Amino acid sequence: MTSTGDDVAVGGLCAVHVPRTARSVADLSRSDLPRVGRFPAVQPGQPAIERLAPSSELIGYRGPTACAAAGITYRQLDYWARTGLLEPSVRSVYPASSQRLYSFRDILLLKIVKRLLDAGVSLQNIRVAVAHLQSAESGDLTGLTLMCDGATVYECTTPQQVVDLLKSGQGVFGIAVGAVWQELELAVGRLHAERTDTGETLVGHDPADELAQRRNRAV
Repeated sequence: MTSTGDDVAVGGLCAVHVPRTARSVADLSRSDLPRVGRFPAVQPGQPAIERLAPSSELIGYRGPTACAAAGITYRQLDYWARTGLLEPSVRSVYPASSQRLYSFRDILLLKIVKRLLDAGVSLQNIRVAVAHLQSAESGDLTGLTLMCDGATVYECTTPQQVVDLLKSGQGVFGIAVGAVWQELELAVGRLHAERTDTGETLVGHDPADELAQRRNRAV
């Protein structure tokens, strides 16, 4: 598999029969968008109304930040955007003077794509999964588990659906999207962001860096 992630997996397992209690990635329902947490980059003393969740639509992340949070290279990010696998939903590179700006949801999908590629899922199946996840409401994503047998990606919304797929006897792996969401919230809070309405830069806050600074001052 190349670093761009454009290779099709070889020797993948045959698709398993989808149990009645599990649905394919084309069958997601929708619910309201939840607001969780506060954006840690907001500096102390700012009004509480300005404290935005990392997943807020008013927050965007530039390419290098998206790469750091998703654990991918900039080459992969650029390749996936140019081939239409996953383009930034906040701002593309047009006009040429602008920089790509990714939403929290975009970076979440970047992390999921990376994990599917690492597991040997074909690019064709990943494109189907990405299109499906992009059309789902964020409230659905947090309670979703993606299961894959190496050839087909399935969507499960209950523990029983996961068990039903495991009973098929095929080797499968799962991605708990809600857990990835929480992990990403912590990661992007340490990185710089940008307000999409004003263009204001929000400086990331890393508690580890602050602790190191306090120790240095104490020496």
